[in-house]
Amino acid sequence: MRTLFLINFIIGVNLFANAQTIKTKELAIVKKTSTERLDKQYDTYKQSALRIWEYAEVGYKEYKSAAELVSLLSKNGFSTEEGVAGIPTAFVATYGSGSPVIGILAEYDALPGLSQKAVSEKSPDPSRKAGHACGHHLFGVASVAAAIELKETMQKTGLKGTIKLFGTPAEEGGSGKVYMVREGLFNGVDVVMHWHPSSQNSANPSSSLANVSAKFRFHGVSAHAAGAPEKGRSSLDAVEAMNYMVNMMREHIPSDTRIHYVITRGGEAPNVVPDYAEVYYYARHPKREVLSDIFNRIKKTAEAAALGTETHMEMEIIGGVFDLLPNEVLAKLMHQNLTAVGGVSYTADEVVWAKEVQQTLIGPLQPAISAASQIEPYKVDASGSGGSTDVGDVSYVVPTVGLRTATWVPGTPAHSWQAVACGGTNIGIKGMMVAAKTLALTGIDLLNDPTQIQKAKEEYQKRIGPNFKYSALLGDRKPALNYRD
Repeated sequence: MRTLFLINFIIGVNLFANAQTIKTKELAIVKKTSTERLDKQYDTYKQSALRIWEYAEVGYKEYKSAAELVSLLSKNGFSTEEGVAGIPTAFVATYGSGSPVIGILAEYDALPGLSQKAVSEKSPDPSRKAGHACGHHLFGVASVAAAIELKETMQKTGLKGTIKLFGTPAEEGGSGKVYMVREGLFNGVDVVMHWHPSSQNSANPSSSLANVSAKFRFHGVSAHAAGAPEKGRSSLDAVEAMNYMVNMMREHIPSDTRIHYVITRGGEAPNVVPDYAEVYYYARHPKREVLSDIFNRIKKTAEAAALGTETHMEMEIIGGVFDLLPNEVLAKLMHQNLTAVGGVSYTADEVVWAKEVQQTLIGPLQPAISAASQIEPYKVDASGSGGSTDVGDVSYVVPTVGLRTATWVPGTPAHSWQAVACGGTNIGIKGMMVAAKTLALTGIDLLNDPTQIQKAKEEYQKRIGPNFKYSALLGDRKPALNYRD
């Protein structure tokens, strides 16, 4: 009753309408009320996330998924601008006015070829060709939930500022945020927050790998493979020659490089010399300048393969993203709020289900199920992540902070059927709500104490240096809207 009286008193007399900050004691009450409001909306956000999980739309095709998030935001007082940066499924939703301007990123694209039911054994769903193996259905909804909750807190406390929710499609290889950065959509934003599904809870400052991706297309001459093979020039031979040279090159590049590829087209019939073949490459490295040199060497193997097989090669840059620039000022603040929110607690039935999932994972030793309820200690992760993200480009134009929450059974790798399955259960939803609460509480702190933003900006400026000028790794190409075709 005392807590309720204090809340009503604070709101009733509107103590904060003209104040610069909420006092420490009242701030704790405001934050508690914020998390309670999010708890009351659990079912609403769960249903939205599961709808997007069902849609499982791949990059730049997320029409239903984007519409779901836009609808949620519009119903809750946000103005929305859709189709930004030349991307039909990208949008910006805004509430409030003036400073500070807090940006929140929302993703919602699925991965092809990872259809899966929400069960503890591998069981593809024939109704879908893709799956949310990176949990972006949770990512998008939690970010929207946090934005809406920040709006509610602003209305009830009088905190001033602007909330911008960025709907960012095609993170998985499509570099959607890069085009939005290039278009200047983050100009004037003071801080950006994001999160990502994971098998653990952490908010540590870390980096990621810069990444360039491209499709190499070889054009040859078709002929009967047995009756007149000398008349043909095999485009598949060119792809295989390129791949062989790249695989030999691995011995002679920095050991922290990552190169992977898939042959997306290799011919139609064994008795026809293929006149068209395509291979899709990713190259990654922590440093962009090193990556540039490595990718140039990959291009040389493609040129050599075409020369040696008497085929014609065309290359299309599909994506390119910066490494992630950490910000310790913001990370410490987010870690404090994640610790206050706490991790994910499983029911007895969920523990049984989680252990069944762990039995399908490679390796004899898996983390304890209880790890989902724990928060990783704060530390600066100098090694960074083995993955890449277009959040990296955002982090080089505005101070950026993120966290990870346990939406998957401990030990579950991203981009797996197990991750898809977890994302369709309450295990995934619970982790999503941990993220929503942490984002909301961190946003409250930033709105309430702009000095944190100033400190974050000072760190950001020091990290990028005085002469930095942003230039997208993918150049001036238009969004690759059909890169999944």
